[in-house]
Amino acid sequence: MILVVMGPMGSGKTTIGKLLASRFGWPFYEGDDFHPPENVAKMQAGIPLTDDDRRPWLETLRGIIDERLQEGANAILACSALKETYRQMLGVDQKTVITVYLRGSFELVRRRVEGREHRYMNKNLLRSQFNALEEPEAGLTLDATASPDEIVDIISAQLKINGR
Repeated sequence: MILVVMGPMGSGKTTIGKLLASRFGWPFYEGDDFHPPENVAKMQAGIPLTDDDRRPWLETLRGIIDERLQEGANAILACSALKETYRQMLGVDQKTVITVYLRGSFELVRRRVEGREHRYMNKNLLRSQFNALEEPEAGLTLDATASPDEIVDIISAQLKINGR
């Protein structure tokens, strides 16, 4: 099983993904680590990525997902996956590749983003991420205002996955 922890920047993808990986003993992949240099430069400049910009990045992430599935292995992937077409490119089927959407209001996420530094994500991109966001109709949707431990407990219970 692959869990794709998704949502706009500041929703808690990395925090939740790392906690899930630690609890389940599964590897964690930070989607941001796989952006090509051109994407990083655009985001640093505050320029929203286009679908064409995202395609090679999503293809790389799909390769990781496919490799893990072929090995019969589990994993956690933190990835914005803002649009349904992106989730389709990742192979989300809500059976073996499941979305975990961290839903938070623009104001909540804006406050979080303002209180942190990201190595390249320009804070001004938040509005464009919310504009692009297509909430998933299936998978898990969790309230991003809950504590990280509460969120992980809910995911564990709903998916019936125990810790190590």
